[in-house]
Amino acid sequence: MAQEHSADPAAGATPGDAPDTADPSAPPAPARGPRPGWAPFLRVGTRVVVRYAIDRSASPHGEGMTDALGVIEDADEDTLTIATKRGSDRVVRGLVTAARPVPDPPRRRGGAAR
Repeated sequence: MAQEHSADPAAGATPGDAPDTADPSAPPAPARGPRPGWAPFLRVGTRVVVRYAIDRSASPHGEGMTDALGVIEDADEDTLTIATKRGSDRVVRGLVTAARPVPDPPRRRGGAAR
């Protein structure tokens, strides 16, 4: 089950731009285009955590941002598809506000439970 997150682009707006009188139920600020050369590690097979803007009215608690932690399954100029524990998230690159590669999760140790 893939979730898709997108926004309508508008000139000069970036994720996080919001006037002081912003309606909390309004959708996130429109996305800007991909930034060439930014986050070159966002390639297929890389484990990453990505923070991106979401529609506040569609989130259960009115959040404006969310994170995706997982392995990049597909990447092109405009979107990333990240395989998370809950399924695949398709994220518009213009909505990404922060990203970083992360190491593999620690392996569980075998042995008797205490």
